[in-house]
Amino acid sequence: MSFIEARSVYKTYDMGEIKIDALNDVSFDINEGELCMIVGDSGAGKTTMLNILGGIDECTEGTVKIAGEFINQFNAKKLTEYRRYDVGFVFQFYNLIPNLTALENVELASQICDRASNPVEVLESVGLGDKMNNFPSQLSGGEQQRVAIARALAKNPKLLLCDEPTGALDSRTGKQIMELLQSTCIQRKMTEVIITHNLALQDMADRIITMKNGQISKIEINRNPLKASYINW
Repeated sequence: MSFIEARSVYKTYDMGEIKIDALNDVSFDINEGELCMIVGDSGAGKTTMLNILGGIDECTEGTVKIAGEFINQFNAKKLTEYRRYDVGFVFQFYNLIPNLTALENVELASQICDRASNPVEVLESVGLGDKMNNFPSQLSGGEQQRVAIARALAKNPKLLLCDEPTGALDSRTGKQIMELLQSTCIQRKMTEVIITHNLALQDMADRIITMKNGQISKIEINRNPLKASYINW
């Protein structure tokens, strides 16, 4: 049974006299525990789809079923609970709170979730056991992204959504981040959806969804995903 089922999803932005169709009849499945990549050029609709999966945005038409529930039918309160407990977000530019330490940034997430992991243990698991008391400005870009990942994982989410997680990083650091995300997916059996324009990364995914002009142009199942450490770009 699919963990995520999107069916005939449309998203139209009404800009006064102009209507922008960001998604046009998008349908796909993602199985539980899969690492799925949504790839495509800028403007293809990747971020819009990710925001809908995360309950940040709502589809205009269609249905989105996650873990057996139609999130497109949730009211505002249920959507807030869904984002709070079930989804972890990792963004391109980290979105850390600058005047809080790495540990305090992770503790924020653990304080809002009743099944949270120990923040210290999560930071240690992403290789930042010796940087817990550092502020974001005292961390490299890769270390800040590790804090962001730790913050997302501390909630023990059912679904991890990553928006261009290597977009602000050099290739060496980006590879380390992708290794971390891949190992997290395998070890925790967590469903992950990663959007990227970097086609080199798709070889490490279990499922690749290619988008173009708001539509899905191709869906591929990768039976033998590469280890992230083997990928070069």
